[in-house]
Amino acid sequence: MTVISIQSQVAFGHVGNSAATFPIQLHGIDVVAVPTTLLSNRPGYSTIRGRVLDVQLVADLLQGIEERGAVESARMILSGYLGSADIGSDVADFVARAKAANPALLYCCDPVLGDRDRGMFVRPDIPPLVRDQLCPLADIITPNHFEFEFLCGARVTTIDDVVARARALMARGPATIVITSAELAGTPEAEIETLAIERAASEGIRAWRVRTPRVPISPSGTGDLFAGLFTAARVRGLATPDALSHAASGIHGVLVRTAERGTEEMRIVESAGVMLDPKPRFAAVAIPAS
Repeated sequence: MTVISIQSQVAFGHVGNSAATFPIQLHGIDVVAVPTTLLSNRPGYSTIRGRVLDVQLVADLLQGIEERGAVESARMILSGYLGSADIGSDVADFVARAKAANPALLYCCDPVLGDRDRGMFVRPDIPPLVRDQLCPLADIITPNHFEFEFLCGARVTTIDDVVARARALMARGPATIVITSAELAGTPEAEIETLAIERAASEGIRAWRVRTPRVPISPSGTGDLFAGLFTAARVRGLATPDALSHAASGIHGVLVRTAERGTEEMRIVESAGVMLDPKPRFAAVAIPAS
């Protein structure tokens, strides 16, 4: 089993591939990790070194892994932070080629664009590219609430809003939409809500939610880690509600361990056992999806 993961990479800390690769490998899955940026650390520190990679370098890396047979052996492609619209276009071309060569291959697009606190934190030509080129190719997308609203072009405040907007997005591509850090009416302030909406075989819609206790820290990379855990669960054959439960429970365990240590960066490596077998495990509950 192999996942091709196309994301940013840092030498220090845990964001992008530096957050997702180890958790996927921990589940017994090989990772072909293709960087879009090489940075000393994430933004937010007093200094940062490195750069967004040249688009030709990323294209060469993608071509190189194709030549090594990575596409034929892969079960899923995961993409995250892109760095530039040109890189995004090359990723879209790669995904299209890969899915043509391996029709069983799934594509999970984590549209790393922004969040409620900071707004958009990528270059202005990247969000429309993700919406119009990558998401239509995707089988799964994992936006946070802010990104989901951008992708569907509307404010979303209730579960009925989520289902209606997800249905419209699904008509343009993805069969499964997972929304992290959902901010909906009725969600208790002390909890974090994660939702999954999926197109059913009967052309209906199914939906689930997981609520986990809010941990009073906000480290970078939690979305990248969630996408990695969800991808690993799906590649190992878990259905969407079980994968949702696994990923949300694993994230909660890592955040608890990080809060106990009092560090800015997530304690991913020392949380290996928690990510493999989260305790407590928070169940995904089915919710009405008319």
